[in-house]
Formats: sequence, structure tokens, C-alpha cells
Amino acid sequence: MATAAAAADAPKGGGKKKLIIIVAAVLVLVLGGGVGLLLMKKKAAAADDDSGDAPTHEAAAPAAKPKDGKPPVFVPLDPFTVNLTDKEVDRFAQVGITLEVGDEHTAEEIKAYLPAIRSNVLMVLSHKSSAELLTPEGKQKLSREIMREAVRPMGIELDDDDDDAAPATDDSAPKKKKKKKHRNVESPILEVLFSQFIVQ
Repeated sequence: MATAAAAADAPKGGGKKKLIIIVAAVLVLVLGGGVGLLLMKKKAAAADDDSGDAPTHEAAAPAAKPKDGKPPVFVPLDPFTVNLTDKEVDRFAQVGITLEVGDEHTAEEIKAYLPAIRSNVLMVLSHKSSAELLTPEGKQKLSREIMREAVRPMGIELDDDDDDAAPATDDSAPKKKKKKKHRNVESPILEVLFSQFIVQ
């Protein structure tokens, strides 16, 4: 009988130890979670204090999106493969282009003019050298030129912002002034995105 009583007391002692361990573990988790929450709140408050421009930046971001709050629509073009104008060696470029537009209606309008748009983009690409395309500035300039040429078939003339495209002459100066009058015309293409860019 004494053996049975000792055996019955042993699990009770082990049960109390388990209970104390469980309670201690729960307390550690609760305290750790509270400390983590406080640290997160302090980081958020510090980030708000440090970024005085953040509210202005966030307020300006929705203005770039369409007014109705819908996400933009993307119109991918088939990849272009063109010979470049390098004289020393034969080089070519493979360029994938996607046009970002504001809505589905504009995307359908772009698709209606797609053959003319592709032709204009091919003409722009085929007049480039590898040296022009390999720099970030060259890619940005190409993006602007593609945007300008992509809307021409739709009867939209955008201003040519390339000051370094050609030396200014007396004949070209009045033309640039005339183009700047069309500056208030908005492009239906919000941005030209490159999905592939290989120069070989």
C-alpha cells in the first residue's frame, strides 16, 4: 500500500512542475509579445517623425494613377529584333516593350493602331547604335522617343524634349517652338516599360 501511495504522489509532483513550466512559458510569450509591440510602435513613430516628406509623397502618388482609382492597364508589344547602326561590327538589339495606359478603352484604341505603332517603334530602334542603347540615359531617351512615336498614328504630337538630338539651327528652332505649343496635349500612354533588352 505504501508503494501505491508513493506512486500516486509522484505524478502529482510532476504535474505541478509541468504546470509551473507552462505558466512560465505563457508569461514569457506574453511579455515578449508586449515588448515586440512596443518596439514596433516606437519604430513606426520614429519613421513618421523622420520622414517629414512622407505624407507629401503619399499624397502625390494617387495623382499619378487614374482618377477612378483603378489600376493601369498594360499593352505588351511583340518583341522587336533590329540591326543597329554600328559601323565597325554588325550588332543587333532584341527589345521587349510594354505600354502602360490608364484604362481598357485606351488599351483597345492602342491595339487598333498597333501595326502603325510597331512600324514607328521599329524605325526608332533601327536608327540607334549599341553605344546609345547601353547607357541608362540612352534607355531613358529611347523610352521618350518610343512614347512620342507610339502616339503619332493616333494624331497626337508630343513635344520632343531631346535637346541633344540634333544641333540647333535657324531652321530647326522655329519647329521646336511650334512643337512646344502642343505641350498641353496628354499622352494616352502613361509609360513605356522594357520587358527585355538585349544588345549583341
